[in-house]
Amino acid sequence: MKFAVLVFPGSNCDIDCYKAVEETIGQPVDYVWHTATDLSAYDAILVPGGFSYGDYLRCGAIAQFAAVMNEVKKAADQGKFILGICNGFQILTEARLLPGALIRNNGLKFRCHQTQLEVVNNGTAFTNQYSQGEMINIPIAHGEGNYFCDEATLAELKANNQIVFRYAGDTNPNGSVENIAGISNKAGNVVGMMPHPERAVNQLLGSEDGKRMFTSILNAWREQHGAAVNG
Repeated sequence: MKFAVLVFPGSNCDIDCYKAVEETIGQPVDYVWHTATDLSAYDAILVPGGFSYGDYLRCGAIAQFAAVMNEVKKAADQGKFILGICNGFQILTEARLLPGALIRNNGLKFRCHQTQLEVVNNGTAFTNQYSQGEMINIPIAHGEGNYFCDEATLAELKANNQIVFRYAGDTNPNGSVENIAGISNKAGNVVGMMPHPERAVNQLLGSEDGKRMFTSILNAWREQHGAAVNG
């Protein structure tokens, strides 16, 4: 299985994503610059956090027009696995690969700390190694992570089981509607989330609960290709 980690001007979590793939599942992984026009060699695409294009206009608003995003859309249509983390989530919503929008945190402050999440949907390619309803510890680092959508979109997300993660209990750090921390597209092969699983792959970092996001992706790919999972 081969991973692409996209790199935009201003990305700063690309190295974290690259190292997380190496450490958790040991699969081939490449950095792919935003000017790339072919992602056909890759099975999974990670859209990392950071401040793409300086977050001018809106977070992700400029990155959505990068050449590589045309290829991300093609990959999504082909059923390949796309994971957008933090700024990557913002980019995926701006590119309309995911519904809704990310707006300023309700306290208007940048929040950076460990956060407890509830796994709402463990049936995706990114969460199949978690238990339904499991509580996991994943850090956040964002100033515009307040997920917003209208009532019709929220009803659709619920009806299609597209809410993947919620901030647990009363821990909502940013004011997101219904504590939403991560969602998927209808097909389930595109997921965006504000917390950073790539920063939770070793207990030295405070949690290793993010490791199973990467093992889940590999497990889903192996199931697709009829290969046995061997640890």
